[in-house]
Amino acid sequence: MEQCSGHGPHAKPPQPHARETELREQIASRREALLADLKLHVETPTGCGFKPGLDRTRHHFAERLRAMGASIELVPGQPRPNWLYGASHSAEIPPVLVARRPGRAGATRILVSGHLDTVHEPDGPFRSLSISADGKTATGPGCVDMKGGLVIAIHALESLHAIGVPGSWTVVLNSDEETGSYHSEPALRAAARDADVGLVLEPALPDGSLVVERPGSGQFVFECAGRAAHVGRDFASGRSAVLALARCISATERLSDPSAARIVNVGPIEGGHATNVVPDSARAWGNARFGTPEIAAAIERELRTLETPKGEVPSVRLEVSFNRPAKPLTPGTHRLALAARAVAESLGQKLPFGKTGGVCDGNILQDAGLPTIDTLGVRGGGLHTPQEWIELASLVERCQLVAILVARLSSDASWKRP
Repeated sequence: MEQCSGHGPHAKPPQPHARETELREQIASRREALLADLKLHVETPTGCGFKPGLDRTRHHFAERLRAMGASIELVPGQPRPNWLYGASHSAEIPPVLVARRPGRAGATRILVSGHLDTVHEPDGPFRSLSISADGKTATGPGCVDMKGGLVIAIHALESLHAIGVPGSWTVVLNSDEETGSYHSEPALRAAARDADVGLVLEPALPDGSLVVERPGSGQFVFECAGRAAHVGRDFASGRSAVLALARCISATERLSDPSAARIVNVGPIEGGHATNVVPDSARAWGNARFGTPEIAAAIERELRTLETPKGEVPSVRLEVSFNRPAKPLTPGTHRLALAARAVAESLGQKLPFGKTGGVCDGNILQDAGLPTIDTLGVRGGGLHTPQEWIELASLVERCQLVAILVARLSSDASWKRP
């Protein structure tokens, strides 16, 4: 730790626990500011690719990061595959905010990652932060996933900056995590290569648990082409794309085995345009979850058995993108999780470890070789629903946890990767 100014030449530098006490008090004094920031960002709509809200939020965080001495870069996003459900050929691709503040030579390089987007409609009825009568919880779009995480991350870094704790960090904020991070994956992987540890501010489990294992996830689509015909006059010459699609959907049922970390789900679907016409086109999109790369490969092989030979009518064509690899508990991530638990215990908090079936950008960062823990955000629940809620006490508590963890990691050279 740095020696404070004003001490004599023989004075001992402040002990780490004294600096951490100062940090705790600094964050506790921000209680009202944390809540005000949460309200600001929850009530700035960023769901469903809403560009005005995303741009406003990105600019807000960029200015606060710049004020701490970070350089700001807007990395252009990459296109998504055209066949993905909801993909738009004309939609503007959002950039990725990358803020870098290098510290002293040899300092642990910390990557802090979060996403600006939510799943909530920007013009829907669920648009404000509503605090409960007892003041303990609040509901609002994205309040835990992950506006609360973004708020505690920026306040943690500002608190470290305010009391002069040195650190070397990069903050990456993307705008498409909820749709697979296709636009931002290259930027995430590039940032991971230049870091030693990764901290992602996804929400904790409702009991505060830190998720240490996640499956992988991927998307696929069946595209079926048939031959149209009038149902009454020429039914026999028709070839139904919908029936071909139905056979594919039925066959996927045997692919799932949740107990073996293997899940295949189909939906939405579309096909045909009138009941008196044999349909000549049909499509169905699906999602797969898998515990290992081997399971992912096996799922893809079995899905591809449903494709038809070239020239056959009706035909079945498959597109697959298993873009988020599984995130098993690696030694590096386990060590990082234990470091976070040690901080929590020093704060009088509990930090149990857990698993989830969800995926996030932590999957990508760890696959890029970066030890990563990815549920350092606030406590709450009801993610992706109009009942999304946050435990308000977790704003201060988790902000203290993040800030002290960053401080400890920054001062410990053993985290440096070879």
